Amino acid sequence: MGGSVSCCISPGESPKVHRRGEVELEECPITTTEDVSEDTGTYLQHISDRELPDELAHETNPSDHPRASTLFLNKSQTDVREKRKSNYLNHMSPGLLSKKYSSCSTIFLDDSTVSQPNLKSTIKCVALAIYYHIKNRDSNRSLDIFDEKQHPLTREKVPDDYSVVDPEHKLIYRFIRTLFSSAQLTAECAIVTLVYLERLLTYAEMDICPCNWKRIVLGAILLASKVWDDQAVWNVDYCQILKDMTVEDMNEMERHFLELLQFNINVPASVYAKYYFDLRSLADDNNLSFPLEPLSNKRAQKLEAISRLCEDKYKDLNKSALRRSVSADNLIGVKKSHAVLS
Repeated sequence: MGGSVSCCISPGESPKVHRRGEVELEECPITTTEDVSEDTGTYLQHISDRELPDELAHETNPSDHPRASTLFLNKSQTDVREKRKSNYLNHMSPGLLSKKYSSCSTIFLDDSTVSQPNLKSTIKCVALAIYYHIKNRDSNRSLDIFDEKQHPLTREKVPDDYSVVDPEHKLIYRFIRTLFSSAQLTAECAIVTLVYLERLLTYAEMDICPCNWKRIVLGAILLASKVWDDQAVWNVDYCQILKDMTVEDMNEMERHFLELLQFNINVPASVYAKYYFDLRSLADDNNLSFPLEPLSNKRAQKLEAISRLCEDKYKDLNKSALRRSVSADNLIGVKKSHAVLS
């Protein structure tokens, strides 16, 4: 019954009765009925024992969980530490003289926010993140569908050392900028592209290498533009940009990309925000400054209006919470609604 403790009696023998009417039971291991199935009598493992702990889940799926650190930021730390050490030994401080700082009379702000990032700066940061992925890769694990020699993007002959020479940051930036400018994609789409790229590397257990980076980036952009943007770009439109690529090849690459992602194209707002701020940290570590402008009266009034609007919104939420004080949902405070990223 329930979780009560019981003993087992050997089914082949009957209990031995002594003179005083005592029953002698053979020794057996003590078990609980919670651990034994009623039908089969076999041990059933609890569902919590079969699931991965939260720490392991966060560590293996950084594109799914906001508390896990991004892969590109971890891979960039080695180069960042070397740059800082070299600057310290050489008594150099690159980028500090050209950096703008706010003062009592002037406040410098950039036009990039988590809901409306700066397009050019975001693409530069995403290209730099991909550059560190390629440079500091663990191995050269790849799949044939992403191999540029087996599935070339252009009719030009692929160089013999295409799988050995790492691409420069400028080359990656020009490739991404061409696709984004031609397809008129947004900066938010660039961040989601990086999320899908790291999710592919984690799920498929592969590396982004010199031989496959173009097709992996193209597949991530293709998927992000369809999921994120309201007006998605068709595969045939990308064939107009990459004129030597066929629609059949584009469709096959997209299908493999989705299968490797296990059709998980969801990007929570918390994960999106984490990637945005990690990209800003990457830019700060590599002296890629976002464009700063002095705070003007017009912009200050606009920020004040937005702040007042948000303040009034939360005041209304507090009033509604007080009116519905009987509800158990409002006993712990006002519920925060999910952020809508435009």
